[in-house]
Amino acid sequence: MFARLQALLAALWGGFLLCVAFAAAPSAFAVLERANAGLFVGRLFATEAKVSLAIALILMLLERRITRDKVEAGAASNVFSWELLLPAVVLFCTIAGYYALQPLMTDAKAGTGVASFAVLHGASLAFFAVKGFAVLALAWRLSRTRSS
Repeated sequence: MFARLQALLAALWGGFLLCVAFAAAPSAFAVLERANAGLFVGRLFATEAKVSLAIALILMLLERRITRDKVEAGAASNVFSWELLLPAVVLFCTIAGYYALQPLMTDAKAGTGVASFAVLHGASLAFFAVKGFAVLALAWRLSRTRSS
């Protein structure tokens, strides 16, 4: 039961990230004025960051539970699996890409930042891309390993 829930959550999370990246954010800039689109997308990524933190933690807890159940059943199990490492990578990317860079991006917009907005935006985009690939890899691994 926990393995199916884990796979379902990872798949839904991957779809959510793809929707944010390829549908919601570009659509905002296509139909809204640049300033309003920026405000909307900023709010969108704030929500996405909170959701990502919650789901990453839930998936890590589910993986620990699944591993504990395997050990109790007598199976040898590795403490650090890809199913634990990938959500940890996403957790790091969310914290670094949103919670660390967002205040710096706000300062850069005001002209008081340590780096330009473009550089910080690029770094944020890179963290989001790594996060997306990690979530999709997790969903793929869980669908393959847990279905058999």
